[in-house]
Amino acid sequence: MIKSKRQFPDIPHFISLIDWKLPTIFRNRAKVAKALTIEDLAAIAKKKVPKVVYDYVEGSALDEVSYQRSKDVFSRAEFTAHTLRDVSKIDPSTIIYGKKVDLPILFSPTGYTRFMHHVGEPAVAAVAENNNLIYSLSTMGTTSPSELAQAVPGARRWFQLYVMQNREDSLSVIKQAKENGFEALILTVDTPVSGIRVRDIKNGLTIPPRIRLSTVLAIARKPIWWLNLFTTKKLEFAAFRGWSKSLVELAAVIFDPATSFDDVTWLQSVWNGPIIVKGIQNVDDAKKLAQMGVSGIILSNHGGRQLDRGPVPLEILPDVVAAVGDKVDVYIDGGIMSGQDAYAAIALGAKAVFIGRAYLYGIMAGGQRGVEKVIEIMKRDFINTMALTGSRNISEIQEAGAKIRSN
Repeated sequence: MIKSKRQFPDIPHFISLIDWKLPTIFRNRAKVAKALTIEDLAAIAKKKVPKVVYDYVEGSALDEVSYQRSKDVFSRAEFTAHTLRDVSKIDPSTIIYGKKVDLPILFSPTGYTRFMHHVGEPAVAAVAENNNLIYSLSTMGTTSPSELAQAVPGARRWFQLYVMQNREDSLSVIKQAKENGFEALILTVDTPVSGIRVRDIKNGLTIPPRIRLSTVLAIARKPIWWLNLFTTKKLEFAAFRGWSKSLVELAAVIFDPATSFDDVTWLQSVWNGPIIVKGIQNVDDAKKLAQMGVSGIILSNHGGRQLDRGPVPLEILPDVVAAVGDKVDVYIDGGIMSGQDAYAAIALGAKAVFIGRAYLYGIMAGGQRGVEKVIEIMKRDFINTMALTGSRNISEIQEAGAKIRSN
C-alpha cells in the first residue's frame, strides 16, 4: 500500500490559507455585500421593513396569478449556445435614443419609493448615473421631477405619466419634467382604473402611514425603518402633496377611465421628445401605436398589479417584435429577477428590459448600496450568459435567439 510522505508543516503556507475577518458593526451592510441573487436581497429586505411595505412591493392584484405566470415563463426560456468563439471581449452595451447605455437593463418607474427607503428615488437614480443606465421617475413618486434633477443632475432621466382626469394636472407635471431635463415620456395606459390589490387593502395602506395600534407593534419590530420615516421629510406623493387618504382613493382621482388613443395624439402635441407607451398587451395595439409614430412601447402587465390573469409579456414579445420591431423600440417588464431573465428578453427581440421589484428589494435591503448590488448581480449574470452562449454583443444575442419551452 502506498503511503503519503510526511513532512514538517509549511507554516507560511498554512498562514496564507487563513481567511479570518474581524466582526463588523455594519452587519446588514455585510449581508448585502454577500448577496448572490435578487432573492437573497429580497430575504434581507423582508426582515428590514414592516410587513405593509414588503407586501406593497411583492404583492399583485387579486389572486396574484399574472405575476407568477411571468416568472414561470422566464424559467422556461432556453438559449441557443454557440461554442468555439472568442469571448474574451464582451460588450453588453446598446444605444437608446442616440446615447449608449452600458447594459440593456433600465429602471422602471415605481411609486412610493421613499416608503421602501427614506432616500427613495434619488438613490436609484444615482445608481443609474454610476452605471450609465436610465432611471424612470413615476408620477406617483415621492420625489418631484425638479427635486430629482437637483439631487442627481447627471443621470439620464425619463418621466412616467398617467393621463389624469384633470388634463391640467398632467400638463403641470409634463412641464416640470421638460424644464428639468427629462429626455423621454413614458405614458402608462394599462391603468384606466386601479387594480384590486388585496394585500394593500388588508394592510390598510395609506400615504403617509397612519398610526394605529398595529403600527405601534410594527415600530417595535422595525425601529430603524420607523426612525428614518419620522426623522426625514414628510412621506407623500410629490405630485399630490397634502394627500393623506388611501391609495384606492388617490387612484380614483389620478387614473382616467376615458383615456384613449386620442390622448397619445394630444401628448405628441405637448411633448417634443421620445414618447414610450407602457402597458401594451397585444399585437393590434402595438401596430396602431407604431402607425401613430411613438418612439417605443413597453410590453407590460404592470407586474401583475392591475389586471390579474392578463397576457404574459414575454410570451407575446416575439409576435409584437415581428409586427412592429422595425418601426418602434420594443421594451418589456414584469418578473425580471436576474441577468438571465434580461438575456432571455433580449434574445427574443426586446430592445431593453425594465426592472421594478428587483431594485425595490435592493433598496429595502440596503438603500443605494442594495440597488448597486442588484445591478452588480444582474450584470454579472448577463455577461456570463453572453460568454457561455457565444454572444459577444447585443446583436449576436438577438441573432442567436431563444425559445420558450412548453414545460
